[in-house]
Amino acid sequence: MQLHISPSMRHVTVFPGKGVRDFIKVKVAPRKLSYRMVFYSLLFVTLLLRFVFVLTAIDTIEGETECSSLGCVGKKVGPRIWGRRLESLKVPEEIYRVLEEGEIEEPEPGSDIPQTLEDFVAEMKSNRSDAKTFALRLKSMISLLEQRTRTAKIQEYLYRHVASTSIPKQLHCLALRLAQEHSTNAGARLQLPAPERVPALVDPSLLHFVLASDNVLATAVVAASLVAASLHPGSVVLHVITDRKTYAPMQAWFSLHPLEPAVIEVKGLHHFDWLARGRVPVMEAMEKDRAARSQFRGGSSAIVANVSENPVEVAAKLQALSPKYQSVMNHIRIHLPELFPSLSKVVFLDDDVVIQADLSPLWDIDLHGKVNGAVETCRGADKFVMSKRFRNYLNFSHPLISESFDPNECAWAYGMNIFDLDAWRKTNISQTYHHWLQKNLKSDLSLWQLGTLPPGLIAFHGHVHVIDPYWHMLGLGYQENTTTADAEMAAVIHFNGRAKPWLDIAFPHLRPLWTKYLNFSDKFIRGCNIRA
Repeated sequence: MQLHISPSMRHVTVFPGKGVRDFIKVKVAPRKLSYRMVFYSLLFVTLLLRFVFVLTAIDTIEGETECSSLGCVGKKVGPRIWGRRLESLKVPEEIYRVLEEGEIEEPEPGSDIPQTLEDFVAEMKSNRSDAKTFALRLKSMISLLEQRTRTAKIQEYLYRHVASTSIPKQLHCLALRLAQEHSTNAGARLQLPAPERVPALVDPSLLHFVLASDNVLATAVVAASLVAASLHPGSVVLHVITDRKTYAPMQAWFSLHPLEPAVIEVKGLHHFDWLARGRVPVMEAMEKDRAARSQFRGGSSAIVANVSENPVEVAAKLQALSPKYQSVMNHIRIHLPELFPSLSKVVFLDDDVVIQADLSPLWDIDLHGKVNGAVETCRGADKFVMSKRFRNYLNFSHPLISESFDPNECAWAYGMNIFDLDAWRKTNISQTYHHWLQKNLKSDLSLWQLGTLPPGLIAFHGHVHVIDPYWHMLGLGYQENTTTADAEMAAVIHFNGRAKPWLDIAFPHLRPLWTKYLNFSDKFIRGCNIRA
Protein backbone atom coordinates (compact mmCIF):
# COMPACT_ATOMS: atom_id res chain seq x y z
CA MET A 1 0.00 0.00 0.00
CA GLN A 2 1.23 3.48 -0.95
CA LEU A 3 0.32 6.88 0.53
CA HIS A 4 0.63 10.00 -1.67
CA ILE A 5 0.22 13.53 -0.28
CA SER A 6 -0.13 16.46 -2.69
CA PRO A 7 2.32 19.43 -2.40
CA SER A 8 -0.50 21.70 -1.23
CA MET A 9 -1.36 19.11 1.48
CA ARG A 10 -5.01 19.36 0.44
CA HIS A 11 -5.26 15.85 -1.15
CA VAL A 12 -4.15 12.47 0.20
CA THR A 13 -4.22 9.43 -2.19
CA VAL A 14 -4.00 5.83 -0.93
CA PHE A 15 -2.98 3.04 -3.46
CA PRO A 16 -4.00 -0.45 -2.22
CA GLY A 17 -1.10 -2.37 -3.83
CA LYS A 18 1.33 -2.79 -6.65
CA GLY A 19 -0.32 -3.17 -10.09
CA VAL A 20 -3.73 -2.28 -8.71
CA ARG A 21 -5.31 0.74 -10.35
CA ASP A 22 -7.95 1.33 -7.71
CA PHE A 23 -7.11 4.08 -5.31
CA ILE A 24 -8.70 6.12 -2.55
CA LYS A 25 -8.54 9.92 -2.67
CA VAL A 26 -9.15 11.84 0.56
CA LYS A 27 -9.72 15.59 0.57
CA VAL A 28 -8.41 17.40 3.67
CA ALA A 29 -10.61 20.18 5.14
CA PRO A 30 -9.37 23.71 4.64
CA ARG A 31 -7.49 25.44 7.55
CA LYS A 32 -9.88 28.40 7.63
CA LEU A 33 -12.02 28.95 10.80
CA SER A 34 -15.76 29.23 10.55
CA TYR A 35 -17.13 32.73 11.20
CA ARG A 36 -20.01 31.20 13.10
CA MET A 37 -17.60 29.39 15.50
CA VAL A 38 -15.66 32.60 16.12
CA PHE A 39 -18.86 34.50 16.88
CA TYR A 40 -20.10 31.97 19.45
CA SER A 41 -16.69 31.79 21.11
CA LEU A 42 -16.53 35.57 21.56
CA LEU A 43 -20.08 35.64 22.89
CA PHE A 44 -19.28 33.00 25.56
CA VAL A 45 -16.09 34.77 26.70
CA THR A 46 -17.96 38.08 26.95
CA LEU A 47 -20.67 36.61 29.16
CA LEU A 48 -18.07 34.92 31.37
CA LEU A 49 -16.11 38.15 31.85
CA ARG A 50 -19.28 40.08 32.75
CA PHE A 51 -20.20 37.44 35.37
CA VAL A 52 -16.71 37.58 36.95
CA PHE A 53 -16.83 41.40 36.95
CA VAL A 54 -20.19 41.44 38.76
CA LEU A 55 -18.98 39.00 41.46
CA THR A 56 -15.77 40.96 42.02
CA ALA A 57 -17.62 44.26 42.25
CA ILE A 58 -20.13 42.97 44.81
CA ASP A 59 -17.31 41.41 46.86
CA THR A 60 -15.45 44.73 46.93
CA ILE A 61 -18.50 46.87 47.75
CA GLU A 62 -19.84 44.69 50.57
CA GLY A 63 -16.45 44.25 52.25
CA GLU A 64 -15.41 41.49 54.65
CA THR A 65 -18.36 41.41 57.04
CA GLU A 66 -21.40 41.35 54.73
CA CYS A 67 -22.48 38.69 52.32
CA SER A 68 -25.44 38.68 49.89
CA SER A 69 -26.30 35.70 47.76
CA LEU A 70 -24.17 36.86 44.82
CA GLY A 71 -21.49 38.19 47.15
CA CYS A 72 -21.16 34.83 48.85
CA VAL A 73 -20.76 33.17 45.47
CA GLY A 74 -18.07 35.71 44.65
CA LYS A 75 -16.22 35.06 47.87
CA LYS A 76 -16.31 31.31 47.34
CA VAL A 77 -16.01 30.93 43.58
CA GLY A 78 -13.93 33.99 42.67
CA PRO A 79 -10.76 33.04 44.57
CA ARG A 80 -10.93 29.53 43.19
CA ILE A 81 -11.21 30.82 39.62
CA TRP A 82 -8.11 32.96 40.07
CA GLY A 83 -6.27 30.32 42.10
CA ARG A 84 -6.25 32.35 45.34
CA ARG A 85 -6.70 31.09 48.95
CA LEU A 86 -9.73 32.15 51.00
CA GLU A 87 -7.82 34.67 53.10
CA SER A 88 -11.03 36.31 54.38
CA LEU A 89 -11.92 33.12 56.25
CA LYS A 90 -8.63 33.05 58.18
CA VAL A 91 -7.55 35.12 61.16
CA PRO A 92 -4.99 37.67 59.93
CA GLU A 93 -1.44 37.02 61.10
CA GLU A 94 -1.33 40.58 62.45
CA ILE A 95 -3.88 39.66 65.15
CA TYR A 96 -1.83 36.65 66.25
CA ARG A 97 1.31 38.77 66.40
CA VAL A 98 -0.29 41.45 68.56
CA LEU A 99 -1.93 38.94 70.92
CA GLU A 100 1.35 37.06 71.37
CA GLU A 101 3.30 40.17 72.30
CA GLY A 102 4.34 40.80 75.90
CA GLU A 103 2.02 41.94 78.66
CA ILE A 104 0.42 45.32 78.22
CA GLU A 105 0.27 47.90 80.95
CA GLU A 106 -2.38 47.66 83.63
CA PRO A 107 -5.50 49.54 82.54
CA GLU A 108 -5.81 52.95 84.15
CA PRO A 109 -9.00 53.85 86.02
CA GLY A 110 -11.34 55.80 83.78
CA SER A 111 -9.63 54.66 80.57
CA ASP A 112 -11.64 54.32 77.37
CA ILE A 113 -11.17 50.55 77.19
CA PRO A 114 -14.45 48.82 76.24
CA GLN A 115 -16.12 47.55 79.38
CA THR A 116 -18.26 44.86 77.76
CA LEU A 117 -18.36 42.76 74.61
CA GLU A 118 -21.24 44.88 73.30
CA ASP A 119 -19.15 48.05 73.68
CA PHE A 120 -16.24 46.43 71.88
CA VAL A 121 -18.35 45.26 68.92
CA ALA A 122 -20.02 48.66 68.61
CA GLU A 123 -16.64 50.42 68.59
CA MET A 124 -15.22 48.11 65.94
CA LYS A 125 -18.26 48.58 63.69
CA SER A 126 -18.28 52.35 63.99
CA ASN A 127 -14.55 52.86 63.43
CA ARG A 128 -13.99 50.15 60.80
CA SER A 129 -10.66 49.40 62.50
CA ASP A 130 -7.84 47.47 60.90
CA ALA A 131 -6.59 44.12 62.21
CA LYS A 132 -3.89 45.60 64.47
CA THR A 133 -6.26 48.04 66.17
CA PHE A 134 -8.81 45.26 66.55
CA ALA A 135 -6.25 43.03 68.28
CA LEU A 136 -4.94 45.79 70.56
CA ARG A 137 -8.40 46.82 71.72
CA LEU A 138 -9.43 43.20 72.23
CA LYS A 139 -6.29 42.51 74.28
CA SER A 140 -6.86 45.59 76.43
CA MET A 141 -10.46 44.63 77.12
CA ILE A 142 -9.54 41.04 78.04
CA SER A 143 -6.77 42.30 80.32
CA LEU A 144 -9.21 44.62 82.08
CA LEU A 145 -11.78 41.86 82.56
CA GLU A 146 -9.13 39.44 83.83
CA GLN A 147 -7.98 42.02 86.37
CA ARG A 148 -11.53 42.54 87.59
CA THR A 149 -12.19 38.80 87.75
CA ARG A 150 -9.04 38.23 89.80
CA THR A 151 -9.94 41.02 92.21
CA ALA A 152 -13.46 39.69 92.64
CA LYS A 153 -12.19 36.16 93.17
CA ILE A 154 -9.73 37.25 95.84
CA GLN A 155 -12.42 39.27 97.58
CA GLU A 156 -14.67 36.22 97.54
CA TYR A 157 -11.93 34.11 99.12
CA LEU A 158 -11.30 36.81 101.73
CA TYR A 159 -14.99 37.06 102.66
CA ARG A 160 -15.26 33.28 102.90
CA HIS A 161 -12.15 33.22 105.05
CA VAL A 162 -13.60 35.80 107.41
CA ALA A 163 -16.97 34.04 107.52
CA SER A 164 -15.46 30.61 108.15
CA THR A 165 -12.98 31.70 110.83
CA SER A 166 -15.42 33.77 112.85
CA ILE A 167 -17.76 32.17 115.38
CA PRO A 168 -21.34 32.86 114.27
CA LYS A 169 -23.45 34.64 116.85
CA GLN A 170 -25.90 31.73 116.95
CA LEU A 171 -23.20 29.20 117.85
CA HIS A 172 -21.74 31.52 120.48
CA CYS A 173 -25.23 31.98 121.91
CA LEU A 174 -25.81 28.22 122.04
CA ALA A 175 -22.57 27.59 123.93
CA LEU A 176 -23.35 30.35 126.46
CA ARG A 177 -26.91 29.15 127.09
CA LEU A 178 -25.77 25.56 127.54
CA ALA A 179 -22.97 26.65 129.89
CA GLN A 180 -25.50 28.56 131.96
CA GLU A 181 -27.81 25.54 131.96
CA HIS A 182 -24.91 23.38 133.10
CA SER A 183 -24.28 25.65 136.08
CA THR A 184 -27.92 25.96 137.18
CA ASN A 185 -29.57 22.68 136.18
CA ALA A 186 -28.52 19.41 137.77
CA GLY A 187 -30.10 17.57 134.85
CA ALA A 188 -27.49 19.15 132.56
CA ARG A 189 -24.66 17.74 134.69
CA LEU A 190 -25.55 14.08 134.48
CA GLN A 191 -22.72 11.57 134.31
CA LEU A 192 -22.16 10.51 130.70
CA PRO A 193 -22.71 7.71 130.25
CA ALA A 194 -24.87 6.49 133.11
CA PRO A 195 -22.98 4.35 135.66
CA GLU A 196 -24.58 1.13 134.47
CA ARG A 197 -23.41 1.83 130.88
CA VAL A 198 -19.77 2.64 131.75
CA PRO A 199 -18.49 -0.90 130.94
CA ALA A 200 -19.57 -0.34 127.34
CA LEU A 201 -16.80 2.26 126.98
CA VAL A 202 -14.13 -0.45 126.99
CA ASP A 203 -16.10 -3.30 125.42
CA PRO A 204 -14.26 -4.20 122.17
CA SER A 205 -17.31 -6.09 120.86
CA LEU A 206 -19.24 -2.82 120.43
CA LEU A 207 -18.92 -0.24 117.62
CA HIS A 208 -16.74 2.60 118.89
CA PHE A 209 -16.76 6.00 117.16
CA VAL A 210 -14.52 8.92 118.12
CA LEU A 211 -15.22 12.59 117.44
CA ALA A 212 -13.02 15.52 118.55
CA SER A 213 -14.70 18.93 118.37
CA ASP A 214 -15.37 22.20 120.16
CA ASN A 215 -18.54 22.85 118.11
CA VAL A 216 -21.63 21.71 120.04
CA LEU A 217 -24.08 22.11 117.16
CA ALA A 218 -21.92 20.22 114.67
CA THR A 219 -21.29 17.43 117.16
CA ALA A 220 -25.02 17.17 117.85
CA VAL A 221 -25.72 16.61 114.14
CA VAL A 222 -23.01 13.96 113.77
CA ALA A 223 -24.31 12.08 116.82
CA ALA A 224 -27.96 12.31 115.78
CA SER A 225 -27.27 11.17 112.22
CA LEU A 226 -25.03 8.31 113.45
CA VAL A 227 -27.70 6.90 115.75
CA ALA A 228 -30.54 7.49 113.27
CA ALA A 229 -28.71 5.59 110.50
CA SER A 230 -27.62 2.67 112.68
CA LEU A 231 -29.52 -0.60 112.36
CA HIS A 232 -28.43 -1.55 115.88
CA PRO A 233 -28.08 1.72 117.85
CA GLY A 234 -27.65 -0.21 121.09
CA SER A 235 -24.20 -1.31 119.88
CA VAL A 236 -23.06 2.25 119.09
CA VAL A 237 -20.60 3.95 121.46
CA LEU A 238 -19.67 7.55 120.63
CA HIS A 239 -16.65 9.06 122.38
CA VAL A 240 -16.78 12.87 122.18
CA ILE A 241 -13.52 14.68 123.01
CA THR A 242 -13.58 18.44 123.48
CA ASP A 243 -11.54 21.19 125.11
CA ARG A 244 -11.94 22.65 128.58
CA LYS A 245 -14.08 25.65 127.61
CA THR A 246 -16.55 23.57 125.59
CA TYR A 247 -16.78 20.67 128.02
CA ALA A 248 -19.68 22.09 130.09
CA PRO A 249 -21.87 23.06 127.07
CA MET A 250 -21.14 19.72 125.39
CA GLN A 251 -22.06 17.74 128.50
CA ALA A 252 -25.20 19.82 129.00
CA TRP A 253 -26.36 19.16 125.43
CA PHE A 254 -26.02 15.38 125.59
CA SER A 255 -27.38 15.24 129.12
CA LEU A 256 -30.53 17.03 128.00
CA HIS A 257 -30.68 15.29 124.59
CA PRO A 258 -29.92 11.59 125.21
CA LEU A 259 -29.61 9.31 122.20
CA GLU A 260 -30.53 6.04 123.83
CA PRO A 261 -29.95 3.20 123.40
CA ALA A 262 -26.60 4.43 122.06
CA VAL A 263 -23.85 5.23 124.58
CA ILE A 264 -22.43 8.78 124.54
CA GLU A 265 -19.26 9.73 126.41
CA VAL A 266 -18.08 13.35 126.73
CA LYS A 267 -14.53 13.97 127.91
CA GLY A 268 -12.34 17.07 127.96
CA LEU A 269 -8.66 17.12 127.16
CA HIS A 270 -8.04 18.11 130.78
CA HIS A 271 -9.39 14.70 131.85
CA PHE A 272 -6.36 12.96 130.30
CA ASP A 273 -3.59 13.38 132.87
CA TRP A 274 -0.83 12.31 130.49
CA LEU A 275 -1.88 14.89 127.90
CA ALA A 276 0.20 17.75 129.26
CA ARG A 277 2.61 20.12 127.57
CA GLY A 278 6.19 18.97 127.70
CA ARG A 279 5.24 15.29 127.83
CA VAL A 280 3.33 15.21 124.54
CA PRO A 281 5.33 16.45 121.52
CA VAL A 282 2.28 17.47 119.51
CA MET A 283 1.20 19.98 122.15
CA GLU A 284 4.52 21.79 122.09
CA ALA A 285 4.64 21.65 118.30
CA MET A 286 1.15 23.12 118.10
CA GLU A 287 2.07 26.09 120.28
CA LYS A 288 5.08 26.85 118.08
CA ASP A 289 2.94 26.34 114.98
CA ARG A 290 0.31 28.74 116.32
CA ALA A 291 2.94 31.40 117.02
CA ALA A 292 4.49 30.98 113.59
CA ARG A 293 1.18 31.15 111.75
CA SER A 294 0.12 34.26 113.64
CA GLN A 295 2.95 36.02 111.79
CA PHE A 296 2.28 34.22 108.52
CA ARG A 297 3.17 36.77 105.84
CA GLY A 298 1.50 39.59 107.71
CA GLY A 299 -1.94 37.98 107.96
CA SER A 300 -4.84 38.05 105.54
CA SER A 301 -4.42 41.74 104.60
CA ALA A 302 -0.85 41.16 103.41
CA ILE A 303 -1.87 38.04 101.48
CA VAL A 304 -4.69 39.82 99.66
CA ALA A 305 -2.50 42.85 98.95
CA ASN A 306 -0.18 40.75 96.77
CA VAL A 307 -1.53 41.78 93.36
CA SER A 308 0.67 39.41 91.37
CA GLU A 309 -0.35 36.14 92.98
CA ASN A 310 -2.76 33.61 91.56
CA PRO A 311 -6.15 33.62 93.33
CA VAL A 312 -5.88 29.88 94.01
CA GLU A 313 -2.58 30.46 95.84
CA VAL A 314 -4.17 33.31 97.78
CA ALA A 315 -7.00 30.99 98.82
CA ALA A 316 -4.54 28.34 100.02
CA LYS A 317 -2.64 30.86 102.13
CA LEU A 318 -5.84 32.26 103.60
CA GLN A 319 -6.92 28.76 104.50
CA ALA A 320 -3.58 28.25 106.24
CA LEU A 321 -4.61 31.03 108.64
CA SER A 322 -7.76 29.18 109.69
CA PRO A 323 -7.93 28.58 113.47
CA LYS A 324 -8.97 25.01 112.69
CA TYR A 325 -5.41 24.21 111.63
CA GLN A 326 -4.02 25.76 114.79
CA SER A 327 -6.32 23.81 117.12
CA VAL A 328 -5.10 20.80 119.02
CA MET A 329 -8.56 19.29 118.44
CA ASN A 330 -7.53 18.78 114.84
CA HIS A 331 -4.30 16.98 115.83
CA ILE A 332 -5.57 14.85 118.70
CA ARG A 333 -6.37 11.93 116.41
CA ILE A 334 -2.67 11.08 116.24
CA HIS A 335 -2.95 9.98 119.91
CA LEU A 336 -5.88 7.58 119.51
CA PRO A 337 -3.93 4.50 120.71
CA GLU A 338 -3.04 6.33 123.96
CA LEU A 339 -6.52 7.86 124.37
CA PHE A 340 -8.24 4.47 124.13
CA PRO A 341 -5.80 1.83 125.37
CA SER A 342 -8.54 -0.79 125.86
CA LEU A 343 -9.93 -0.60 122.31
CA SER A 344 -8.68 -2.45 119.24
CA LYS A 345 -10.58 -0.66 116.45
CA VAL A 346 -12.37 2.69 116.17
CA VAL A 347 -13.91 4.83 113.44
CA PHE A 348 -12.84 8.45 113.63
CA LEU A 349 -15.32 11.11 112.44
CA ASP A 350 -14.86 14.81 111.74
CA ASP A 351 -17.50 17.18 113.09
CA ASP A 352 -18.50 18.38 109.59
CA VAL A 353 -19.83 15.00 108.39
CA VAL A 354 -23.32 13.54 108.21
CA ILE A 355 -23.92 9.78 108.47
CA GLN A 356 -26.61 8.52 106.10
CA ALA A 357 -26.20 4.74 106.29
CA ASP A 358 -25.45 2.06 108.85
CA LEU A 359 -21.67 1.97 109.42
CA SER A 360 -21.45 -1.38 111.17
CA PRO A 361 -20.08 -3.08 107.98
CA LEU A 362 -16.91 -1.03 108.44
CA TRP A 363 -15.91 -3.39 111.26
CA ASP A 364 -16.06 -6.30 108.83
CA ILE A 365 -13.54 -4.77 106.41
CA ASP A 366 -10.23 -6.60 106.44
CA LEU A 367 -7.49 -3.97 106.53
CA HIS A 368 -4.85 -6.64 105.69
CA GLY A 369 -2.58 -5.53 108.52
CA LYS A 370 -2.81 -1.84 107.64
CA VAL A 371 -3.58 0.81 110.25
CA ASN A 372 -5.80 3.29 108.41
CA GLY A 373 -8.82 2.44 106.24
CA ALA A 374 -9.52 5.49 104.08
CA VAL A 375 -11.00 6.60 100.77
CA GLU A 376 -8.55 7.62 98.05
CA THR A 377 -8.93 11.12 96.62
CA CYS A 378 -7.26 10.73 93.22
CA ARG A 379 -9.93 8.69 91.43
CA GLY A 380 -13.54 9.60 90.86
CA ALA A 381 -16.07 11.28 88.61
CA ASP A 382 -15.69 14.67 90.28
CA LYS A 383 -12.23 15.68 89.06
CA PHE A 384 -12.28 18.89 91.11
CA VAL A 385 -12.56 16.94 94.37
CA MET A 386 -11.16 13.52 93.49
CA SER A 387 -7.90 14.58 91.85
CA LYS A 388 -5.68 15.05 94.89
CA ARG A 389 -2.20 13.56 95.02
CA PHE A 390 0.77 14.16 97.29
CA ARG A 391 1.84 17.11 95.13
CA ASN A 392 -1.39 18.91 96.06
CA TYR A 393 -0.46 18.94 99.76
CA LEU A 394 3.32 18.75 100.05
CA ASN A 395 5.91 21.20 98.74
CA PHE A 396 8.00 19.14 96.33
CA SER A 397 10.27 22.07 95.57
CA HIS A 398 11.75 21.45 99.03
CA PRO A 399 14.48 18.78 99.02
CA LEU A 400 13.23 17.17 102.24
CA ILE A 401 9.94 16.36 100.49
CA SER A 402 11.19 15.61 96.98
CA GLU A 403 13.80 13.14 98.28
CA SER A 404 11.31 11.19 100.38
CA PHE A 405 8.00 10.99 98.49
CA ASP A 406 6.44 10.55 95.06
CA PRO A 407 4.42 13.60 93.95
CA ASN A 408 2.04 11.41 91.93
CA GLU A 409 1.16 9.11 94.81
CA CYS A 410 -2.56 9.08 95.51
CA ALA A 411 -3.73 10.99 98.58
CA TRP A 412 -6.47 9.84 100.93
CA ALA A 413 -9.06 11.59 103.06
CA TYR A 414 -9.41 12.42 106.72
CA GLY A 415 -12.95 12.69 108.06
CA MET A 416 -14.15 9.08 108.16
CA ASN A 417 -11.32 6.67 108.90
CA ILE A 418 -11.16 3.13 110.28
CA PHE A 419 -8.19 2.83 112.61
CA ASP A 420 -6.84 -0.55 113.73
CA LEU A 421 -5.36 0.52 117.06
CA ASP A 422 -3.67 -2.84 117.69
CA ALA A 423 -1.79 -2.58 114.39
CA TRP A 424 -1.06 1.10 115.09
CA ARG A 425 0.63 0.30 118.42
CA LYS A 426 3.14 -1.88 116.55
CA THR A 427 4.31 1.03 114.39
CA ASN A 428 6.08 4.38 114.87
CA ILE A 429 3.32 6.40 113.17
CA SER A 430 2.87 8.88 116.04
CA GLN A 431 6.61 9.46 116.34
CA THR A 432 6.90 10.03 112.58
CA TYR A 433 4.07 12.58 112.78
CA HIS A 434 5.81 14.53 115.56
CA HIS A 435 9.16 14.30 113.75
CA TRP A 436 7.78 15.91 110.58
CA LEU A 437 5.90 18.58 112.54
CA GLN A 438 9.23 19.64 114.00
CA LYS A 439 10.86 19.57 110.56
CA ASN A 440 8.14 21.81 109.16
CA LEU A 441 8.60 24.30 112.01
CA LYS A 442 12.37 24.35 111.50
CA SER A 443 11.79 24.88 107.76
CA ASP A 444 9.65 27.97 108.46
CA LEU A 445 6.41 26.14 107.58
CA SER A 446 7.69 25.56 104.04
CA LEU A 447 7.06 21.81 103.78
CA TRP A 448 3.27 22.28 103.66
CA GLN A 449 0.73 24.99 104.42
CA LEU A 450 -2.32 23.20 105.75
CA GLY A 451 -2.72 21.55 109.12
CA THR A 452 -3.22 17.84 109.73
CA LEU A 453 -3.58 16.02 106.43
CA PRO A 454 -0.04 16.68 105.03
CA PRO A 455 1.77 15.29 108.11
CA GLY A 456 -0.88 12.57 108.21
CA LEU A 457 -0.05 11.58 104.63
CA ILE A 458 3.58 11.31 105.70
CA ALA A 459 3.02 9.51 109.01
CA PHE A 460 0.59 6.91 107.61
CA HIS A 461 2.63 6.41 104.44
CA GLY A 462 2.54 2.68 103.68
CA HIS A 463 -0.07 2.02 106.38
CA VAL A 464 -3.26 2.86 104.44
CA HIS A 465 -5.83 0.38 103.16
CA VAL A 466 -8.12 1.82 100.46
CA ILE A 467 -11.87 1.41 101.04
CA ASP A 468 -14.83 1.92 98.72
CA PRO A 469 -15.65 5.61 97.94
CA TYR A 470 -19.26 4.88 98.89
CA TRP A 471 -18.26 5.21 102.53
CA HIS A 472 -17.01 8.79 102.28
CA MET A 473 -18.09 11.55 99.85
CA LEU A 474 -15.98 14.71 99.99
CA GLY A 475 -16.16 18.30 98.84
CA LEU A 476 -19.61 19.47 99.96
CA GLY A 477 -18.05 22.50 101.64
CA TYR A 478 -15.93 23.90 98.82
CA GLN A 479 -17.76 23.19 95.57
CA GLU A 480 -21.44 23.10 94.66
CA ASN A 481 -21.28 20.70 91.71
CA THR A 482 -22.40 17.79 93.88
CA THR A 483 -26.11 17.18 93.40
CA THR A 484 -28.45 16.28 96.21
CA ALA A 485 -29.24 12.96 94.52
CA ASP A 486 -25.55 12.02 94.35
CA ALA A 487 -24.95 13.06 97.96
CA GLU A 488 -27.85 10.98 99.21
CA MET A 489 -26.25 7.85 97.74
CA ALA A 490 -23.15 8.07 99.98
CA ALA A 491 -22.88 6.56 103.46
CA VAL A 492 -21.02 9.58 104.86
CA ILE A 493 -21.02 13.05 103.34
CA HIS A 494 -18.28 15.46 104.32
CA PHE A 495 -18.70 19.25 104.27
CA ASN A 496 -14.94 19.80 104.12
CA GLY A 497 -14.08 23.30 102.97
CA ARG A 498 -15.12 26.75 104.12
CA ALA A 499 -18.84 26.52 103.31
CA LYS A 500 -19.77 24.67 106.47
CA PRO A 501 -23.47 23.78 106.76
CA TRP A 502 -23.88 25.82 109.97
CA LEU A 503 -22.68 28.99 108.20
CA ASP A 504 -24.65 31.35 105.98
CA ILE A 505 -22.16 30.72 103.16
CA ALA A 506 -23.21 27.05 102.94
CA PHE A 507 -24.50 25.90 99.56
CA PRO A 508 -28.32 26.14 99.79
CA HIS A 509 -29.15 22.89 98.00
CA LEU A 510 -26.75 20.85 100.18
CA ARG A 511 -27.46 22.41 103.58
CA PRO A 512 -30.79 20.53 104.12
CA LEU A 513 -28.81 17.27 104.21
CA TRP A 514 -27.35 18.58 107.47
CA THR A 515 -30.20 20.63 108.96
CA LYS A 516 -32.69 17.75 108.85
CA TYR A 517 -30.98 16.30 111.94
CA LEU A 518 -31.71 19.43 114.00
CA ASN A 519 -34.92 19.97 115.93
CA PHE A 520 -35.69 23.64 115.34
CA SER A 521 -38.42 23.59 117.95
CA ASP A 522 -35.85 22.83 120.66
CA LYS A 523 -35.72 25.68 123.17
CA PHE A 524 -31.95 26.15 122.84
CA ILE A 525 -32.01 26.08 119.03
CA ARG A 526 -35.01 28.39 118.88
CA GLY A 527 -33.68 30.69 121.62
CA CYS A 528 -30.46 31.30 119.70
CA ASN A 529 -32.32 31.96 116.44
CA ILE A 530 -30.74 29.01 114.63
CA ARG A 531 -32.84 28.53 111.49
CA ALA A 532 -32.99 26.01 108.70
